[in-house]
Parts: sequence; structure tokens; C-alpha cells
Amino acid sequence: MTATDSHSLHTRYDRTIQSSKRVYWDIDDDVIKGRRFEAIQKFLPDGLTLIDGFKTLSPSERRFVSQIQGRTYANVFGLVERYINAKMLELSRTYALGDQVALEALMRFSSEELKHQELFRRIEAQMGAVMPEGYRFDVDPNSLARAVLSKSTWAVLALTLDIELFTQSHYKQSIDADPELSPLFKDVFLHHWKEESQHAILDELELLREDGTLDAAARDRAVDELIELVAAVDGILRAQAAADARYFTAHCGRAIFPAEADAIEAAFLAAYRWQYIHSGVQHPHFGKVLTGLITDAQGQRIQAALATLT
Repeated sequence: MTATDSHSLHTRYDRTIQSSKRVYWDIDDDVIKGRRFEAIQKFLPDGLTLIDGFKTLSPSERRFVSQIQGRTYANVFGLVERYINAKMLELSRTYALGDQVALEALMRFSSEELKHQELFRRIEAQMGAVMPEGYRFDVDPNSLARAVLSKSTWAVLALTLDIELFTQSHYKQSIDADPELSPLFKDVFLHHWKEESQHAILDELELLREDGTLDAAARDRAVDELIELVAAVDGILRAQAAADARYFTAHCGRAIFPAEADAIEAAFLAAYRWQYIHSGVQHPHFGKVLTGLITDAQGQRIQAALATLT
């Protein structure tokens, strides 16, 4: 790396620090502000819930779907941010006796991820207070983090970049004018996006740095591991779609026969695959970064794997 390249990287890490300082927010003062969720509100916007896919449901039932998906949204982010924080702490050791600006940037990243975990824990509990008993989310965050972190750093960072980028798409969906959408959840989207947009820059910088250490064979293995990670995410989504469909059926207030139950579960799964996989994969910047690192054949492998998740 040339001195010019080193200076440019140093500057980009510094910019994320300055941005982090500008957008800093407090959970109570800036997000929750003494508010609670209400049973008459949607929690997630229609563009994320893919609510038109729930073809047989009444307006009130569709609102219940948005509430179930909102609670799952909080749980999923609490889940993935556990492994992301662990990875950032691991990467920060690279700079402990080196570039202190890069170290500060990653440590701020870590601190903000801990705050996000607390935010999602708190809103999940608040949503639970206005929803019927019986909701289940049975994935252990620590077990998942250990499984993800067993993969190569390249694969983990590529998955993380996908996640950080799709928060931008989710925020854009939340700003649509919809009087039924919870103002509290709209602020969750806003403030989460403010910090995750900086995290995406750091993910990219660290991914490019890691990519520079790999030979062709190691990168090819890392591509396979990324595909394995996406498949593992999809396994979680399939299980949760089934659990959430059962919860809906148990509490929607009417009889749901098998064919409709199957359609409801499929609609939950389609929404979750959009929220947690495709909305990131289809983000233009994710495609630009990834295609700049891999071969056409590797890209085709990834696309073939994604094509099975539709």
C-alpha cells in the first residue's frame, strides 16, 4: 500500500468518526421518548411486510401481520448484531498498536451495535406487552454468533455489508405516508439507519482490506462460505415464518383451514426473505462492491444460490 493509499484510508476512517459524532442518538431521549406501541398501529410498513401477498386477510388481520413481523424484526436484529459486534471487536485488535483512528472508528461501531441491541430488546418487550401470549423466537444469539464467526472473515464481512445496506432500504420504506404506521417504529428505522449507514462504510473498508490478503483459492472458498451463511440465514427465516404463521392462526380470531394456513406461511417467508436477504443483495452498492472482488463464475454461483430462495 502506498503512502497515498494509506492516507486515503485514514481519512475515510476519520470521516466515519466525525459522522458518528454528528448523528449520535440516545435510546430514551431521541427514539422512545416515553412512547409505547399501540394495538391499533402497524409496526412495519407495507413495503417490508409485502402485505399484498397476504391475499385472504382483512385489514385488521393485515395489521396483526405487521405487528408479528415487527416483533420478529426486533428479534432478528438483536440476533445478527450480536455476531457483528463480536466481529468488530476482533477486527479492532488489528489496529490496537497501529492506526488509532481506525481503532476508534471500529470501537465506535462496536459501542453503537451494543446500543442497537439494547434498543431492539426494549422495543421487543414493549411490542410483547400489547400482543397476545404465545409468540416464539427460539434462536440463541450466542450460538448463532459462534456459527457465523466460524466462517472466514471475508464471508462474514460480505454478509454484514449486505445487512448494513438493507437497513437503508428499510428506512426508505418507513417514510412513506401511512397514518397507521407506529411513529415510534418510524423513529427506530430513522435512528438505526443513521448509524448503520456509517457501519456499512466500515464494513466495506474492512472487506477490501481482508480481500487484499487472500489468494484466489482462499477467496473461492470464502465465496462458498458466504453462500453457506446465506443458506443458514434462510433456514432461520423458514423456521420463523412457520412459527409466526402458527401464532397468527392461533390468535387471528377465526378458523384458518390448511390451504389458507399454507399460503399465510408462504407469505411470511416471502416477506422475511425480502427483508433479510434480497433487499440487501439487490442494493446497487452491494452489487458494485461484490462484483469488484469476485469472478464471473463465482458471481454465477451466488446468483444460482439466491435463485433457490424465491
